[in-house]
Amino acid sequence: MQDFITSILPLATQMADEAGEIIRPYFRSNINVEAKGDASPVTIADKSVEQRLRAIIEEHRPDDGIIGEEFGIKESKNQYDWVLDPIDGTKSFIVGRPTFGTLIALCKDGVPILGIIDQPILNERWIGAKGQVTTFNGTAVKTAACKSLKTAMLSCTSPSQLEAQWITLRDKSNFFVWGGDCYSYGLLANGGLDAVIETQLGTYDYCALPPIIDGAGGHMCDWNGKPLTLDSDGRILALGDIALKDQLLKILNS
Repeated sequence: MQDFITSILPLATQMADEAGEIIRPYFRSNINVEAKGDASPVTIADKSVEQRLRAIIEEHRPDDGIIGEEFGIKESKNQYDWVLDPIDGTKSFIVGRPTFGTLIALCKDGVPILGIIDQPILNERWIGAKGQVTTFNGTAVKTAACKSLKTAMLSCTSPSQLEAQWITLRDKSNFFVWGGDCYSYGLLANGGLDAVIETQLGTYDYCALPPIIDGAGGHMCDWNGKPLTLDSDGRILALGDIALKDQLLKILNS
């Protein structure tokens, strides 16, 4: 597995590099915004990035599957699937807030084994891979130790994701921030946050994240405490310290 990871990383980083080259000229420009079928926004930047990433995969690994937010699923002819979110946090991108990111994941037999969060405006990149230490701009990072929910720094993208649990979480923790999209998971890997709690996520929203969090010493699971796979239901818990797991799962499932 480690030999395979080493061989595939240059391709994954090339994809992140090219995604950033496409995105930067559109950032804080007068970009047209369209509404998708679910009313979520999409731009030419989202579409152009995914088209390019899919073309790179087709050129170098034509038998691999592709799961992309904008252009759907190409079935795998082997056990590998790339999962792509060209711009995670399109709303943040549209308003000019640099907390969005490109998410690139590779799964084997439905399990994430490689993940990249790339923030092309700040030139920040997290890379995680099974069996390897997570890096931030090439330097190894580690999550923070935090065993008490009262002192934990928690985050979620939107209050609408935690309508039933918000009051309890607010009362149990002294520190909660909203927003951040995929950027919050990078901050967790760096030790800046202790937990990220979300729901309603698509496959392309979360598959890049477990290798990054795990490789930094943290833990990711669904709200049932199970590892994340292609078949997970989109309810996500990311932890810097596994000691918080049972405390948070009890609240989320109460």
